[in-house]
Amino acid sequence: MSNEFTLVAEKRTDIGKGASRRLRREAGKAPAVIYGAEKAPESITILQKDILKALENEAFYSHILTLDVAGEKHEVILKDLQRHPAKDIILHADFLRVTADHKLTTHVPLHFINEDKCAGVKKGGAITHNAIEVEVRCLPADLPEFIEVDMSDVDLGQILHLSDIKLPKGVELVELAHGENHDLAIANIQTPRGGADEEAEEGESEA
Repeated sequence: MSNEFTLVAEKRTDIGKGASRRLRREAGKAPAVIYGAEKAPESITILQKDILKALENEAFYSHILTLDVAGEKHEVILKDLQRHPAKDIILHADFLRVTADHKLTTHVPLHFINEDKCAGVKKGGAITHNAIEVEVRCLPADLPEFIEVDMSDVDLGQILHLSDIKLPKGVELVELAHGENHDLAIANIQTPRGGADEEAEEGESEA
């Protein structure tokens, strides 16, 4: 996948909770760490405004990113993010280094498409989403920005599972690797309470 995100970062030498608070409060920066690829973890800082702007794009969460740390480029994915519970502030971010020949594991969002054309919806059903993302394993070059789930042929009462997802080439679902018992539901079509079936029953009882 193409690389659309580059963030400029600085090396961080002042470590500790007090130092992190000063960074966020006085310098408008977010503390972060880069780790993985059999290299030592590296503490960095990123401007709050830069990372907050990038986070507005859903793709940032599942994309190969570039961190420019003092001119040295790091290919990474966002692995963990801690936000302030009440303020629009990033408390800490973890980035995992990726290499072209090593598979990575990360979460990718699900995009449910053709819901307005769904067979079950046309019969009065309502779609329930049981999952909004899935954990995948693949090489960096095969990492999808999102995975589409086509709802057009899903009928009333039908349940879609992980095994029903059409995966891009080179991508596997982590849960399914654990066995059939991990074939979790991702969406289903149900008749809403007071929907078509109940209305039909009421009509029969009145007759």
